[in-house]
Amino acid sequence: MKRLLYLILMSLSFSVYAEDECEEGFLTQYLNSALASQMQKADSVAANNSIKYSRKLTDYITAPVFGGYIIGKYGYSSREDLAISNSFEARMVRMYVSGYLLRDFKYRVQLECRDTPAMRDYTLEWLRFKEFQIKFGQFKRCFTFENPANPWDIGFGGYSQMAMHFTALGSADPSGEAAQNGRDQGLQFSGDLFPVGKDKHRLIRYQLAVYNGSGQNRKENDNKKDWMGNIQIQLVKNLYVALFGWTGSYTANGVTAIRKRWALSAQYNWNDWDFIGEYGHHTGKNLNNYDATTGIWGGPDAADGWYAKIGIPCTPWLKTWLKYDVYRQDATWNTARTVLSVCPNVQLHKNLKFQLQYNYVHDKTAQDRDFHELWAQAYVRF
Repeated sequence: MKRLLYLILMSLSFSVYAEDECEEGFLTQYLNSALASQMQKADSVAANNSIKYSRKLTDYITAPVFGGYIIGKYGYSSREDLAISNSFEARMVRMYVSGYLLRDFKYRVQLECRDTPAMRDYTLEWLRFKEFQIKFGQFKRCFTFENPANPWDIGFGGYSQMAMHFTALGSADPSGEAAQNGRDQGLQFSGDLFPVGKDKHRLIRYQLAVYNGSGQNRKENDNKKDWMGNIQIQLVKNLYVALFGWTGSYTANGVTAIRKRWALSAQYNWNDWDFIGEYGHHTGKNLNNYDATTGIWGGPDAADGWYAKIGIPCTPWLKTWLKYDVYRQDATWNTARTVLSVCPNVQLHKNLKFQLQYNYVHDKTAQDRDFHELWAQAYVRF
């Protein structure tokens, strides 16, 4: 059973960053091992038989896998117009459970436990074929390489500005949608096609999804769907070039803003070195710039952003990341916010990591245009 699960998980790997999944921690490892041990006999018997579906069938199920993690943060800023310049905070406290049914179906639930508990992900996936897979539920929007990545894997104490804004990951998006943790409810089709080369790496990865467009934990509110898709070409093993697209709308208070977005991305991993770069562009108005009295839209109708980052392995426990990150809220240099970052990652154990990140920020939209930030974060999987 463990071999079967391992093969399934390996078949899903398609890029430098896996989608927002978690590894088990030092506490949940014991729980997961105990559950797997209790179910091993039934699994081994079921694996040798063909499946005969029945509403009373109890075999062909893996032990559920539990996990969770905490990210704590201290942040300081020299920005003069801030009321509070430094603070300790719990950035994330999350727990999840996942498992497989009938060999081909994977379920997953992830909860945010900080402040008020909230649903982050609930998914059911059909994974019978590498070439064609189906995911249903609430999950990360399939736009950009970075948005679907787990916060443990991105190398920094925060995502790029483009991902934060364009997917409503941690900031309001250009259409006026509030931060939604980069998630929405919908249906996604995906697959890996055409094994090539001596290593038989998959040449093409595709994703096509339809979402409500309303954000996480929200039903449809305008009878219009958001459509997203991407095609990723793996030129050589671990070198990907991708084109992402998004067309849809966002509605609030009876007003609808159209949003059309695209992104061009590339990433490469070689001997634990990471190179990632993405550019994204948005076309559409912002709901906050609509005058309900006159019916006239104001403000810009475009935004863009890009970033480039490199992860440099220094020792088995130290990896240093560098990033150049730009976001322009009206796609002109007059509204550019540029961030230069360096972030050593000290990982002493697979379940314990520390980050110390320095940011130099040049923000043309702020009263204090040039300032410094210092973040210290601790990551623990339990």
